[in-house]
Amino acid sequence: MGGAIAAGHPCSAEVGARVLAQGGNAVDACLAAVFAAFVAEGPLTGPAGGGFLLVREPGRDPVALDCFFAVPSRELRAMEELVIDFADASTQVFHIGEESVAVPGLLAGMEEAHARFGRLQWRSLVEPAIDLARAGVPVNEAQAFLHEILVQILQRDEGGRRIYAHGSPLRMADFVPALELIRDAGAAAVQALLPSLAEDVSRYVVSERMPLRAAIDGLDVFTMCLPSVGGRVVTTALRLLAGGDGGIVDDAKAIGSAYEEVARVTRVTGTTHVSVVDGAGMVAALSSTLGSGSGVFRNGFQLNNMLGELDVIGSERRAPGGRLPSMMAPTIVLDAGRPRLVLGSAGSVRLAGAIAQVAWNVVGREMGVADAIDAPRLHAEGRALHLEGGRGGEDAALRDWEVVRWTGRNLFFGGVSAVELRPDGSLAAAGDPRRGGHGVVVA
Repeated sequence: MGGAIAAGHPCSAEVGARVLAQGGNAVDACLAAVFAAFVAEGPLTGPAGGGFLLVREPGRDPVALDCFFAVPSRELRAMEELVIDFADASTQVFHIGEESVAVPGLLAGMEEAHARFGRLQWRSLVEPAIDLARAGVPVNEAQAFLHEILVQILQRDEGGRRIYAHGSPLRMADFVPALELIRDAGAAAVQALLPSLAEDVSRYVVSERMPLRAAIDGLDVFTMCLPSVGGRVVTTALRLLAGGDGGIVDDAKAIGSAYEEVARVTRVTGTTHVSVVDGAGMVAALSSTLGSGSGVFRNGFQLNNMLGELDVIGSERRAPGGRLPSMMAPTIVLDAGRPRLVLGSAGSVRLAGAIAQVAWNVVGREMGVADAIDAPRLHAEGRALHLEGGRGGEDAALRDWEVVRWTGRNLFFGGVSAVELRPDGSLAAAGDPRRGGHGVVVA
């Protein structure tokens, strides 16, 4: 069918690209890429993950599927605390262990998307991930850095050490039986793979939601609504960026104002994103996460720690079965009903600002998608203004800010995966070099 795909790892993107080349549509390619990410990006996503998916069929409004985490029915107890040194991003406290694990919904959402929109057989979308797990996964530079800073989580138990204690390539053979069960049983496999959560998983329901919609500079922007607050940040930031003069002060004010009502954190969390557009004009954008990971491995994959992401979800008591909040915000931009840009990002609270900056670079500043992603970013957090290496700023103009200058590109500023359909009809795709992402255009 052809099209374009961008993902958080070359293996993920290349698997999705092959599915497009074999006649799969955007949803097929997206799902296959996410299954591959279960293997290639195991610290970030997996069968115990949660996510949000936007799908837009030609001539129709986008559909949002909420397959994010739910609160378990068990009594919640104290979690393990772990201090990790992120160097430039400071020392941070993580809450991990079995008590941090929330009810996952990602596989249920993927199965729902396949049933509603997919063209190819489910098993054919899982098989490439099985092959990848059998072969082992080469570790790129961005991954190696992530594995290093998360070593206390990734090598907390023997299951994690079997994968992450031996360098490159990652040894993923333990994961193969679980993937084969997912191939054969679909989302029902989660109950067998996670028996302690089986009852909660059996009650989990994927929710269809109406995407947040905004008209910005003549374009229609669709992004994620509640339980994600990230979509509101994206649309607010885009409106303010569109009204600014393009200078660093206006950009800083735009991003800072968009975050005013959102909790601010500096945590680096395990999120990844896949964006796809196919030759028929269908688009799919799926963001998924394990939080920062629980350090608990079962059947060759890591469980989430979303109950421990207190800076994101808060510390108030929540009813069993209720959805947890999120910042993830898969986003679609349409121009006169035609797909223009599909994107999403990793990066905890900073991901929404990263999405807005990249989107405005493409549609407002007319950059190509690769240059738009590579361009240095900023993040405004209260009076602090983080400037990525290469982002210039006049000291006098920034006197009202406490400026934090970073020496180079850093995963602190997110990890955007984006595809664009240019006005001339050509396609482009790019992953974020900050996190080892990759894009592929399929003729």
